[in-house]
Amino acid sequence: MTNSSTPAQLNWRDSFRVKSFRYQWPADLATSWAFEMETILLGWYILSASGSVLMLVFYGALQYLGSLVAPIFGVVCDRMGYRRMLWSTRAIYALMAFVIMLLSYFEALTPEKVLILSAVVGMIRPSDQMMRNALIAKTLPPEQLMAALGISRMTSDSARIAGALAGAGIVAFLGMTSAYLVVTFLYFISFWLSRGVDNVQPAPSSVALASPLQDLKSAFTYVWHKPILMGAMAVAFLVNLLAFPFSLGLLPYAAKNIFLTSQTGLGFLGASFAFGGLLASLTLSSHKFKLRASQTMIVASSAWFLLDFVFAFTQNLYFGMFILMLAGFVQSLCMTPLAAVMLRATEPAFHGRVMGMRMLAIWGLPIGLLISGPLVESIGYVATAGLYSALGLILTLALTVYWRRALWDRHSVANNAL
Repeated sequence: MTNSSTPAQLNWRDSFRVKSFRYQWPADLATSWAFEMETILLGWYILSASGSVLMLVFYGALQYLGSLVAPIFGVVCDRMGYRRMLWSTRAIYALMAFVIMLLSYFEALTPEKVLILSAVVGMIRPSDQMMRNALIAKTLPPEQLMAALGISRMTSDSARIAGALAGAGIVAFLGMTSAYLVVTFLYFISFWLSRGVDNVQPAPSSVALASPLQDLKSAFTYVWHKPILMGAMAVAFLVNLLAFPFSLGLLPYAAKNIFLTSQTGLGFLGASFAFGGLLASLTLSSHKFKLRASQTMIVASSAWFLLDFVFAFTQNLYFGMFILMLAGFVQSLCMTPLAAVMLRATEPAFHGRVMGMRMLAIWGLPIGLLISGPLVESIGYVATAGLYSALGLILTLALTVYWRRALWDRHSVANNAL
């Protein structure tokens, strides 16, 4: 998985010399903190208030409802401008969080109301990452792309640590209303900072020559005829379907029923996964290890499935945290190269639309969660994890063989050094 070529003089500080990135970075950080806090707060609230793992996984699935319309968001961003779309969506996040805060204050909050509001946010939330990546690719010089992606990934991982710990701690000591006051404030800060990013617009000729429907069709055609993009999309869908459910949506279930811990323990479990991701992001951004991107992505995804299986057999909280840290490490070694592979294999004019297509793979997560709920209740958590892990390893091998020239060949563009 090594490559003898070395990236030319990448320096992470160069990204902050771009004004747009100086606004985008803290705005994305505040949004990520709020996202992670909400996931912990509402996941624990629904499980405690309803006692239903089915309702828990349904809530988790709703957060990714908008992955189906992410390609349309990519087209809209190209036409309206990324700046306007970014601050508009984050204004909606702030409004929905404010509504939940008021419902909690007046003791009118119910699991059903949480699911309704989560469906609204879930229609736009998956496109947030698409807008971040496309904006980075459009506002920074090409030679700074990997450094900027590494920085973006590090802030996201660190936000997951802070969000998990703060989300659990605040609700434990201050209550739901105070916790959501913090969430609302973070969204407002993100909205304000997002107004400072560059208003990236496409070339006028590209807008005039194609209708929105033609733009959408061209994105599907473009990805379909690029084996590298199809292979990367397949890997993204597979890990969302079979790996992510155990470190995201089902984590409150494991904390409550396997480790017999509280909100604070749940926060530490979530933070352990994020800390592992942060370590991997630091490793990739250092450029000390010349890894082949696509091969690294495939090997890391296989290791992730194995670690999910080991985690299912773990009953000690501290050992579980260690396994989750390792899982977070290989998760980042899978997802960061995946983003680099897709952006490098895509022409600049298609960045927004292709990254919108990439978000369709997130739909694997709600499908995986919805299937895992009944399975956990019928055959148990351990058996479900074993089934998911075995299937993940088999399908990873199958797609590697099918797209071996695009994904595994050392001379493929997908295996350029990170």
